[in-house]
Amino acid sequence: MSALLGVIFHFIGGFASGSFYIPFKKVKGWSWETYWLVGGIFSWLIVPPLAAWLTIPDFWNIIAEAKGSVIVLAFLFGVLWGIGGFTYGLGVRYLGVALGSSVILGLCMVFGSLLPSIYYEIYPEPGKDSISAIAGSAWGQMVLLGLFICIIAIVICGKAGVMKEKQLKVVGTDPHGASVATEYKFGLGLLVSIISGVLSACFNFGLEAGKPMADVANELWKAANPGHGEFLFQNNVTYIVVLWGGLLSNLVGCLFLAIKNKTLSDYRKPNVPVLANIIFCALAGTTWFLQFFFYGMGESRMGNGPSSWILHMAFIIFIANLWGIILKEWKGVNRKTVITITLGILAILLSVMVVGYGNSLK
Repeated sequence: MSALLGVIFHFIGGFASGSFYIPFKKVKGWSWETYWLVGGIFSWLIVPPLAAWLTIPDFWNIIAEAKGSVIVLAFLFGVLWGIGGFTYGLGVRYLGVALGSSVILGLCMVFGSLLPSIYYEIYPEPGKDSISAIAGSAWGQMVLLGLFICIIAIVICGKAGVMKEKQLKVVGTDPHGASVATEYKFGLGLLVSIISGVLSACFNFGLEAGKPMADVANELWKAANPGHGEFLFQNNVTYIVVLWGGLLSNLVGCLFLAIKNKTLSDYRKPNVPVLANIIFCALAGTTWFLQFFFYGMGESRMGNGPSSWILHMAFIIFIANLWGIILKEWKGVNRKTVITITLGILAILLSVMVVGYGNSLK
């Protein structure tokens, strides 16, 4: 039952992450870097402390009393992850929600799920799963099989994306109505997506680095609620520090683009619905944060091992591809391309079931 709850929580988190970009499509008259930063203010600065305040009464004291090394490492991984998040937005801009999310999150899933286990193989810690322990157990082998299936699914989705690019060049426009030459850029999109996918895995490393803060929150809650198991919201305190790092790198990146593209004046453009834009950005930013709110709940039921990260990423890829179909990002492609992307989505679903089963064996 605990594993099933974990899967459900990860699905909700994946749905939030796979859907957060949708409100941005309603923003009018602002450049990408403008609405990305405004949405990020809610994602990284406003909502995380609010969530911690609602769930962990002593969260500021926990942060203040944490070791400096814990804070610094969590923050630095947050900075690296923030660069990945920044380029995620660019990847989606140039490849579309479906293909961009598949490539980015697929790489993020592979690195985020395996590198911590490799680290614990070299530097063992009690309660942490090393790569040899995972590979040498029935549950671990099933999880790795699920990861392998998901990698195949990502390759299939990528193949569908290449087919889509060729057909859109014939049509002459991208899925959002802009010319291919100015918006749908496969080469540039693939480059920033690879960078994003690798660096985005650093969020999982940030959670590992900040785990002592989550452990304190967990112990305080257990002391106040004996016999109730693990604290669902223990990671909310860690998110604050990791997201501080993400805020810094995204702020620098957005300001750089704003100066380069001369878009600092976006906020006072005439005939721009500023209030409506802020509301849509706030909705996108809050929805984005909810992915980790529910990730923490799922992790509390399944553990912060490869299973949680794989499920989280797989659900995001699944939802993002569904949105790609709903938003008609594949409009204008032939039947073979539609079948290819459908097979990719079905393969992702299969990987989720295999990972969920593997975790149930643990």
